[in-house]
Amino acid sequence: MRARFVSPYTDYGFKKIFGEEGSRPLLKDFLNELLPPHHHIADLSFQPSERSAETDQSRKAIFDIYCRSASGERFIVEMQQAKQDYFKERMVFYSTFPIREQAQRGAWNFNLAAVYCIGLLDFVFDPEDGEQRVLTRVQLKDDLNTVFYDKLNYIYLQMPLFTKGEHELSNHFEKWLYFLKYLENFDEIPSILNEPVFLEGFKLAEIAHYNEAELAAYEQSLKVYRDLKNVIDSAEKKGHKQGREEGREEGREEGREEGLALALARAMASGMSEAEARRLLGL
Repeated sequence: MRARFVSPYTDYGFKKIFGEEGSRPLLKDFLNELLPPHHHIADLSFQPSERSAETDQSRKAIFDIYCRSASGERFIVEMQQAKQDYFKERMVFYSTFPIREQAQRGAWNFNLAAVYCIGLLDFVFDPEDGEQRVLTRVQLKDDLNTVFYDKLNYIYLQMPLFTKGEHELSNHFEKWLYFLKYLENFDEIPSILNEPVFLEGFKLAEIAHYNEAELAAYEQSLKVYRDLKNVIDSAEKKGHKQGREEGREEGREEGREEGLALALARAMASGMSEAEARRLLGL
C-alpha cells in the first residue's frame, strides 16, 4: 500500500515541506528551533539555489534550499541522504558563497551578516564514535576554546540517532525531529503533533493532494532514494565483512564507495542527468 505522506528524505519530499513558497512558515519555525535568540527569523525569502562561481572555470554550488532572513542572515539547508567523502569540506565550501556575495563595491567596512549551514543527515558521521549526538553545532574557536567568530555556524542533525517515541517528546524541537523522521510511516496524525505548523506540514506532505505530475515526480524521487539506500546498505555490509576478514578499515570504505558508484549508475539509468544524480548523492 502507498504511504499517506511523502518521505522528507527524498529530494522531492524535502523541498515540498521546506522549499516552496507556501512552506515558508514551516521552514521559519524549524530554523528558529536551531538558531540562537538573537538570530531568530521574523520573515524569510527564498534565494536562487544555484550560486555562480567567480569565473567560468570555477565550480558552482547548488543548494537544496537557500534562504535569507529579513535582517540579512543567510541559511543553507541540505538533506544529505548518504555518507560521502569530504562532506565537512563540502559544507565549508558551500558557506563561502553566501559570505562572498555580501561583498560591496567601493568603501565597505566588511561587516558581514551571519551564515548558517544546516545539514539533515540520513546517516551517522562516525558510527564508532563513542559520543553520539543527534544535534551538533560547530563554530570557529581559538586555542582557548573561545568563539572567535560567531557569524559562521554549521549545524548537523544525525537523524538515525533520534530514537524517541511520541510519549518521550519534551519540546518543540523534538516534535520536529519526530515529524521528520517518521512522517512517511504515519497513517494518522499523532495527537502530540496537533499544532498549526505540523498540521500544515501534514497537508503539504499528503500524497492524495498531489496531481498526476506531482505524483510522478515524487514516485521518481522515492525510487532513487530507495535504490540509493538499498545499494549503499548492501555495499556497506559487504565492506564491513571484507574489513573484518582483512582486519582493515579500507574494506568498509571500499564498500561505501562501491555503493555510491552503483547508486549513481542506477539514478542515471532511471532518467536523471549525471549532474542531477551527483547533486542528489552529494558527489
